[in-house]
Formats: sequence, structure tokens, C-alpha cells
Amino acid sequence: MLELVKELCALNGVSGAEEEVRDFIRAKAAPYADSIRTDALGNLIVYKKGKKPTGNKVLLAAHMDEVGGIVTKITDEGFLKFDFVGGVDRRVAIGKPVVLGEKKVPGIIGLKAIHLVSREEEKKVPKTDSLYIDIGAKDKEAAEQLVELGTYGAFVGAPEEFGTGLLKAKAIDDRVGCAVMLELLKEDLPLDVTFAFTAQEEVGTRGAFGAAFSVTPEVALVLETTTAADLPGVEDHRKVCAPGKGPVISYMDGGTIYDRELFETLRDLAEDNHIPWQTKEYIAGGNDARTIQRSKKGVRVAAMSAAVRYLHAPASVGSTADFADMLRLTRLFLDRMAESC
Repeated sequence: MLELVKELCALNGVSGAEEEVRDFIRAKAAPYADSIRTDALGNLIVYKKGKKPTGNKVLLAAHMDEVGGIVTKITDEGFLKFDFVGGVDRRVAIGKPVVLGEKKVPGIIGLKAIHLVSREEEKKVPKTDSLYIDIGAKDKEAAEQLVELGTYGAFVGAPEEFGTGLLKAKAIDDRVGCAVMLELLKEDLPLDVTFAFTAQEEVGTRGAFGAAFSVTPEVALVLETTTAADLPGVEDHRKVCAPGKGPVISYMDGGTIYDRELFETLRDLAEDNHIPWQTKEYIAGGNDARTIQRSKKGVRVAAMSAAVRYLHAPASVGSTADFADMLRLTRLFLDRMAESC
């Protein structure tokens, strides 16, 4: 599965411009799907029959989109003013390479040179409106030949294994969940499953609303990533979770109180099958589960995540063993759902 994660992370799919990722997933999923469709919000909905006919009772969801930027103005000098799409820490964006639009125009996020910065400015994190993207254009007219307003920008960074079983890449959030679902689609499933590859999660879990409303599942498992804060200087009670300690099974986060029975099912399956697991030690964050849970009459939801350092940064870090264990535990979860349906 690791090579598939790498392929997915190398693609660009900023929220609202997920086409490249969606086309890749559709091509991979089509040979195994009983039905496949793209809805009005850009979600890719894939249905596959299993050994036990259960219809639309079970939904697996993972989001395709990633954080990035969008061009809002072109200056007379040919620089691009922009805003961030999704929650990006401005401190880690400065000086990072990006590509813009379908043409993949190369650029770099710039800021006023350090020797021109006042002592007061040195003490503050630069605001977004003080940043710009340099595409090497000599003036506004030259820039307009390459980029127009509303063009999306994605961070650049080739996926790379390093350290002891770690992967660094952009968009690990949430191409890992997409990879798990694509692997499962290749297999004989114990029951019917709907797979929702959702859009626009990073800007408010928008795609998940349409996906859940149209599928109307009874149970949903969201496959995600979550913030790992096992870092120097972080107080123990705020470290949340850590890469390499197994999938994160959540009982609550900033957007959802998860179904207790489903949480306990995942926990017990992990322990009975000697799969390492952890849970969040700090209540924070949120994902598509919050939206799916509130669809129509309500949906029982669970979430399983990979702990990832530097989430929403140009390069994030996760454990390859955790990715594999997410696949194993999801497979066991579907077996249990087939027994109980």
C-alpha cells in the first residue's frame, strides 16, 4: 500500500480543485466498482457489493482534498497576492515552492527580505496579506499570461521514506485514508460497502454533507489523519498521539462525540488481533464524521486515523506501519459489521 500512498500524495488536489486526485482514484476504482459516480460537490461515490447483501448500510469515507492557496491579485510588478485554502500555518509556508493551476506554473512563497524588516516586525508572525508568490514574471502582463485570479496553488514535495519506517510528504492528510479504501476495493468484501472519497473537507467538511445525504448510511467509518504532537517542548498532556504507536481510535474530538459501541468494537478488534492502537490524549480537531453524523436522521460514526506530525504543512510525517495497520483494522471492522447486519 505504501507505493499507492506515495502516488496519491504526489498529486495536487487543493479543496475545490480535486480533479487530478479524483480522476486518479476513479481510474483505480472503476475495475472493482459495481457503480461509481461524481456528485455536484465533487465527491466520488463508489459502491461495491459484498458477500452479504446489505445495501447502503455501511459507508467508508476519506477526503481527497489538501490545503493550499488561491490567487487573489496580480501586482503591477508581476507578483501574486493570495489567500490560503484551509488551515495553513503561515510560519511554515514562507520560502516554500508551489505550483499553480493545471499548467503547474512554478512559484515560491515570498516575504520582505529580513534586512528590511523592523525590530517590531521580527517579533510577529507575518500576516497573509504581507506574503506573495513569485513566479518570475517581469510585470503584471507577463504574469497574466501564466496565471489568472482564482488559480489554485499546491505545495511541492516528492514523497520520501526516511528514518525508521517514516514517510514525509505533502497531503498525507488524507491520501492515506484514500489509499486504504482503494486497497479494500480490490478485495472480496464481506458485505456491501459504499466508499465516499470526499471533497472540500479542509474548508469545513463540505463535501461529506452531500455524500452522506445521498448515501444515507446507518454506520460510517471515517479514515483520516490526526495531529501528532510528540515533539520537544510540548507538555505531556497536550501530545495528543504519536506516529508508530498504531491507528488512532477516537472517542471524541472537536467536532464529534463518536458512537461508543463502534469505538469499543474497533478497540476490541485491535487488541484481540494484536494490532497496536492509541487514542487521543487531548480533545482537538475534527473531520468529516461531524457532518456525516448529523445527516438526515443521524448516522452512527467512528473514526480511525494515522497520527501525523506537521499536519497541513508543506511536508508532513507519518508511520508506514500505522498506514498498514489502518488497512488491517478496517478489514476486521467490515467483517464485524457483516456479522452484525
